[in-house]
Amino acid sequence: MVKVAFIGWRGMVGSVLMDRMIAENDFNGFEPVFFTTSQFGQRGPDIGMDIPPLKDAYDVKELVTADIIVTCQGSDHTKEVYPKLRKAGWKGFWIDASSALRMNDDSIIVLDPVNRDVIERGLASGMKDYIGGNCTVSLMLMAIGGLFHNGLVEWITSMTYQAASGAGAKNMRELIEQMAYIGKDAKDLLDDPAGAALDLDKRVIDAMRGSAFPVENFGFPLAGSVLPWIDSEVANGQSREEWKGIVETNKILGTEKTIPIDGICVRIGAMRCHSQGLTIKLTRDVPLDEIAGIISEANDWVKVIPNTKEQTLKYLTPAAVTGRLDVPVGRIRKLNAGSEYLTLFTVGDQLLWGAAEPIRRMFKIAMEYVS
Repeated sequence: MVKVAFIGWRGMVGSVLMDRMIAENDFNGFEPVFFTTSQFGQRGPDIGMDIPPLKDAYDVKELVTADIIVTCQGSDHTKEVYPKLRKAGWKGFWIDASSALRMNDDSIIVLDPVNRDVIERGLASGMKDYIGGNCTVSLMLMAIGGLFHNGLVEWITSMTYQAASGAGAKNMRELIEQMAYIGKDAKDLLDDPAGAALDLDKRVIDAMRGSAFPVENFGFPLAGSVLPWIDSEVANGQSREEWKGIVETNKILGTEKTIPIDGICVRIGAMRCHSQGLTIKLTRDVPLDEIAGIISEANDWVKVIPNTKEQTLKYLTPAAVTGRLDVPVGRIRKLNAGSEYLTLFTVGDQLLWGAAEPIRRMFKIAMEYVS
């Protein structure tokens, strides 16, 4: 029977992956073995079947017995364990949610509703490393993959609005701590209906700028503010998050000629879901109704939202999308710059299509090749 090792299943992405696999009844037809970095020998997760005690996630001799390894443990673990596995002669499938191997020449970034053809070519050629992509890039491609596949994209500039959860579980907690701090500090003014709004505003900003404000993880206030820089600095004034837009999009699509993609990535005070405002230079003038059809027919999850205030505010927000696989696309219209310039807005749950779901689906594909 096929043996599958799961690593990093207790973290945020790993927990979502486990929930999705249980919901889809994926734990059938193979032997699951769970690994841990700190709790080996203890009981594993409840997946509705008997499983052995947790094994050491750094035990290469144990890991090489697996046909498939699915890991959400993070880049540090991958960098330490993966080379040892390959050096030991392991020939199995490595399916990884972290970015450590993402840009390697012998890896494929997986997003099968968009690049199943690229995945199939990789499988046919014997490639064994399949890596989850950057969450914002994956969500963009789920939203407008149809435009790419129809050769309609000359270039894109993206303005992203990325949730706290993209930075990790500690950051999600800190956002709520910041909200709570502001609310507690300003409670007496909130309780006075006749209070002046400017007094409330001053109290809030004083709290945010105070030394006791919780900023251990973000470094700066996010609640009541935005942070227009995500990840480290790279060349040309870009952040690494912005750089990923061009390199990962083109790798996912397997383009022969690079499609330029650039923009500014901003952290906002949403708990979950990344949103993006896109400006797209089309390769030719296409009517809006045809564009809407191309977008909506690209996959089973993208949903075109009519460009009205009511529909936009009801369906095109993190509050509406969190926990759902739908990727809505709205505010679709042509810009005043010309009929070949398109703008739109999209939002998606980055813990689902931005992280766990491509990994789950790649595991299912890999199972077809080892069963």
